[in-house]
Amino acid sequence: MSRLAAGVVLVTAQEPPLDPEDPGAPGVEDVGMTATAFLSVSLDPPLVLVSLREGSRMDDLLAEQPLWAVSVLADSQRHIAGRFAMKGRISDRLLFQDIPCARGEATGAPLVDGALATLECRTEQRVAAGDHTLVIGRVLTAQVPGSQGGPLLYFRSRYRQLG
Repeated sequence: MSRLAAGVVLVTAQEPPLDPEDPGAPGVEDVGMTATAFLSVSLDPPLVLVSLREGSRMDDLLAEQPLWAVSVLADSQRHIAGRFAMKGRISDRLLFQDIPCARGEATGAPLVDGALATLECRTEQRVAAGDHTLVIGRVLTAQVPGSQGGPLLYFRSRYRQLG
C-alpha cells in the first residue's frame, strides 16, 4: 500500500470537559490527528470516511463525540502533518499552539488556516474493520478557502508534493 499515493488531512475534534460541574476541572481540549485514509463516500447525502486506528485517542473520542472536522492539507503544511503524526507526542494543546486555525461553526473544532479545503462532519456510522474503525461522517459544512499551492501527498512512507 506504500505505492498508493494518498492525500493528507488533519482530523480535529473537541474533547468535552471531564467534569462540566467542576469549575476547576480541565475545560474543552482540541484534539488532532494526521490521516491519509480519508475519502468521499457519497454526494447525496454528502458523506466522507476516515479510518482510525482502533483504540487511538481520536477513535475513542469520536466514539463519544459525533462532531469532527477535516482540513485538507496543502503541500506547504508538511510540518503540521508531521507534528500530529508523531508517536509519543506532547499534549495536543501544545501542538495547536502556533498553528493558525479558525473554529468551525457547526463543530467548534479547529480548521487549519491555509488548508486546501475544510469540512465539518457529524458521525453517521462506525464500522469495525480489523485493527481500525471506519468512521463515516455526514458533511455539515464544506469550504474551499482559495488557498494557493498543491496538495500534500503521502507516498512510499514520505510526504511528497505534485510535480
